[in-house]
Amino acid sequence: MDFSFTEEQSMLRDTVASYLADNYSFDQRRAAISKEPGWSPQVWKAFAEELGILGAPFSEELGGLGGGPVENMIVMEEFGKALVVEPYLGTVVIGGGFLKHSGHPRAAELIGQIIAGEAIFAFAWAEPQGRYNLADLKTTAKKDGAGYVLNGHKAVVIGAPYATHLIVTARTAGGQRDAQGISVFLVEKNAAGVSTRDYPTVDGFRASEVTLENVQVEADALIGPEGQALPLIEKVMDEAVAATCAEACGVLRKLHEGTLEYTRQRKQFGQPISAFQVLQHRMVDMFIQVEQAVSMTYMATIKLGEDDKERSKAAAAAKVQIGKAARFVGQNAIQLHGGMGMTDEMAIGHYFKRATMIENAFGSIDHFLARYEFLSLGEAA
Repeated sequence: MDFSFTEEQSMLRDTVASYLADNYSFDQRRAAISKEPGWSPQVWKAFAEELGILGAPFSEELGGLGGGPVENMIVMEEFGKALVVEPYLGTVVIGGGFLKHSGHPRAAELIGQIIAGEAIFAFAWAEPQGRYNLADLKTTAKKDGAGYVLNGHKAVVIGAPYATHLIVTARTAGGQRDAQGISVFLVEKNAAGVSTRDYPTVDGFRASEVTLENVQVEADALIGPEGQALPLIEKVMDEAVAATCAEACGVLRKLHEGTLEYTRQRKQFGQPISAFQVLQHRMVDMFIQVEQAVSMTYMATIKLGEDDKERSKAAAAAKVQIGKAARFVGQNAIQLHGGMGMTDEMAIGHYFKRATMIENAFGSIDHFLARYEFLSLGEAA
């Protein structure tokens, strides 16, 4: 399978990498996340106006660059290398994904706002009892005239503190875990009845507990078919998983590179510890894990255009490999750095924290292993 990039894709990578090298150093990021609002609106504006990368996966007819999942992968991998906290995943990949795949009547308008850096989305899907099950929903949406009334609680909504819009999954019919009866709604963050409890996450991002209390939305807030939205959610989620795997590849590369550099500088018994054969073997194992993660991510990204089963299997397989690599590479990076690796002043600890969060993003290793098994064997699994 051809994993080579086009000239335009290589230019996109170089553009993003160059901007981040000049404007998003470790110290600049650390300063931004240590104070309110916990991210940089100026950087987001630059992504929109100077680089134009918020339009990377959208068609030229919508004002984008005419790309797709590969462009998302390129951007997210570079973001992983710099530990970018700005909400590209929630806004461009997930928010934009729901809009362009659903045929929503306001899709062109809202995607235009995304590309311009004006609309910021957060995906409110997880619930305390859900355990990664997309269909396990207590949040309800009941018909009220032409519109709906939403009630429920969403947990750990990444990016919600600075979002303008929430994409909310809710049950319009059926039992708590039924595959049928699930709908998706576009809710303005400042709508009456929406309340949030905001907090920082261990990796420097921001999240919210979102409570919906008698939130009234119009009929055009519905994204996709009423009660039949689970396939749409799974499609967008697979794209989000692939993009997160791409971010992880950037994080893993930096963990490996940072460890190599440190072991060349750290001396013991009069020589760099990188000269010790047992540590060389350890770092080779880390390198193998990184390369396997990259290959699986590329494969998953390429297969996002295939049928539902093959797409989901590839995404699940990639997430399993990413989870294993994040744990192995991250833990070995910290061990080889010693206790100083977890200090706030050293970048390696921040990469480790992000790798640890990614390991369980959208589902744990066990969750995606079970999903791959079910997709491969069906009920026999």
